[in-house]
Amino acid sequence: MENVKSKQGLSTAPAFILVALLLVLVFGGAFALYYLKGKKITTTDIAAAEKIAALRFTPKERKMMLNGVRRNSRSYQENRNTSLENRVPPALVFNPVVPGMDIEKKSRPFTFTKPADVKVPDNIEDLAFYPVTALAQLIKFRKITSTQLTRLYLERLKKYGPRLECIITLTEELALEQARRADREIAEGRYRGPLHGIPWGAKDLLSTKGTKTTWGAMPYKEQVFDEDATVVRRLEEAGAVLVAKLSMGALAMGDVWFGGRTRNPWNPEEGSSGSSAGSAAATAAGLVGFSIGTETWGSILSPSTRCGVTGLRPTFGRVSRQGAMALSWSMDKIGTICRTVEDCALVFQALHGPDGKDLTVVDLPFNWDPSLDLKEIRIGYLKKEFERDYRNKENDEAALDVIRSLGVELVPFDLPDFPVYDLTVILNAEAAAAFDELTRSNRDILLVRQTRGAWPNSFRLARLIPAVEYIQANRLRTLLMQQMAEKMNTIDVYIAPAGGANLLLTNLTGHPAVIVPDGFRENGSPTGISFIGDLFDEAKTLRVAKAFQDATDFHLKHPDLEKNLQNNASKEQKKKR
Repeated sequence: MENVKSKQGLSTAPAFILVALLLVLVFGGAFALYYLKGKKITTTDIAAAEKIAALRFTPKERKMMLNGVRRNSRSYQENRNTSLENRVPPALVFNPVVPGMDIEKKSRPFTFTKPADVKVPDNIEDLAFYPVTALAQLIKFRKITSTQLTRLYLERLKKYGPRLECIITLTEELALEQARRADREIAEGRYRGPLHGIPWGAKDLLSTKGTKTTWGAMPYKEQVFDEDATVVRRLEEAGAVLVAKLSMGALAMGDVWFGGRTRNPWNPEEGSSGSSAGSAAATAAGLVGFSIGTETWGSILSPSTRCGVTGLRPTFGRVSRQGAMALSWSMDKIGTICRTVEDCALVFQALHGPDGKDLTVVDLPFNWDPSLDLKEIRIGYLKKEFERDYRNKENDEAALDVIRSLGVELVPFDLPDFPVYDLTVILNAEAAAAFDELTRSNRDILLVRQTRGAWPNSFRLARLIPAVEYIQANRLRTLLMQQMAEKMNTIDVYIAPAGGANLLLTNLTGHPAVIVPDGFRENGSPTGISFIGDLFDEAKTLRVAKAFQDATDFHLKHPDLEKNLQNNASKEQKKKR
C-alpha cells in the first residue's frame, strides 16, 4: 500500500507543477501586458472617449488618430512640468460688449445723498447697523472717531463671529493702526472721502499682504501672499479700515468652509448661502460697516438675499481682480455687500477702473446720480417669471406694486429663449483649470464637501470636457450676448425674482445686478428682489433699486442676534438628545 501511495503522489506532482506554471504564465502575462501595453493608448481607448464626447469615428479614423493622440498625451505631461499658480490667467480676454453697443463715455461729478444732522445714538451698539452714508458724516465731523467705531466692530466680531462662523481671520492690529491713522488725518483736515475711517470686511479670497488668505479651503488654510489685492489697496487708499477676513464657501462654492458652515443671522438654522457667505452674514449682523464679495454664478446676490442685505454685482470688467482667487476668468466679478443701495454706490466708486494688471477692466465712468428722475429710465419686468408659482411670489408682487406706485409704467420683458444651463461647461472647464494641480495631486480630498455637486467631483468631471466643446459653448455665448443686447435696446433696467435662469444668464453675459430685501418668509429669513441693468450702467440700476428702497423699510430692520442664536442653540441641543 505504501508503494502505491508514493507512486500516486509522484504521478500527481508533475500535474500540480504544470497547473502552477500555467497560472504563472496566464496571470504573469496579463500583469506584463498591463504594464507593457495597458498603459499605452490604443484605438480601444479612443473608441471609449468617443462615447464621452458624444462622437463616432470609424476604425480607420481611429487608427489614423492614434499617433496624434499619443503625442498630445505626451504634451500634456510636458506642460504639467511648468507650475501654474492660480493667479496666472489664460491668454484670452472675455469682453461682454457686442458690436453696435452705445456705451456712455462722458464722466460727470460723483454725488451722493448726505444725511442731515446725523447724531450719535444713546445706545452705541446701534451704530453697528448705521449705513456708511451716516457713519461717514459722524466721522467727518468728528462726532465719533474711527478708532471708537473700529473697536465697536471688533468687539462684535469677537462676540458673534464665531457663533455665526463667519470669520476666518480677525485683523485687529492692522485695523487699529489704520483707524488711528484715519483719526490723525481727519484731525489734520486731510479727509479722504466717505469711506475714510469706515471698518470693512474682505471675502477671504482677496490677498492681504502678510495675512492668511485661505480661500475657505483646507488645502490653503495657511496660505500667505506678499501683496495686497487691488481692491484691498484701493480701499486702504480711500481710508477704509480692514477689520476681518470673512468666511467663504470653499473655493467659492456655497457656505461650507474648513471651519464650519456660515449661518444666516436672521435664522441660524440655515446657512447664509454663498459663496460670499461671511461677507453677507457679517454685514447683516452689524459686524462690519460694509464688505466685499465676489460673484461667478450668484455668489453676491444669493447670500445677500438670504441675509437681507443689499448687494451690487457690477458689470464684468468693472473692478480689477488682481490679487483675487480665480475661479472662472471669463465670469468672475468683484462687488459690494452693504446695508443700503447708496452705500454700494459709495464703495463701488472707490473700486472701479483699470489698474493695468487685470486686462479685462475698462476705463468707463460711473455717473451716479441719486436724484435722477425715474421717468428718464425705461424699466421692465420679467412678466413670465412673476406669473409662475414660486416661494417668494407674494413679496415680489408687492415689490412691483411699490415701483408702480412711484409713477413707473413697467414694461413686460422676456429673456432670450436660450439653453443657458448647457453653457455651464464654460464655468466648469475654467474652474477645473484654475485648480488643476489640486485635482492631480489628489489634495482635493482635503475639502470638506465631497458630494456629487461639490468641487472635487466637478473638477474631475470637467477634465473630460473636450476643448472643442468649451470653445463651441463660448461661441454660443456670443449668440446669447447678441440676443440679450437686442432685448436691452428696449429698456434700461428690468426687475426680476431672485435666482432662476436669469441669474446664470446675466452672469454669462456680464450684466450688472442689484439685490435688495423685499420682505420675510414665515421662518424669519429675508427675501429679495433683483434689478438688472445694461452693461456698464450700474448708475441707473442702482437708482431704480434706491427708489424701491427709499419707499420701503426692509433694509432698516436688523436681526436680534442674541435671541436668534440662543433659539438655534436650544434646538441643536434638543436634536442631540
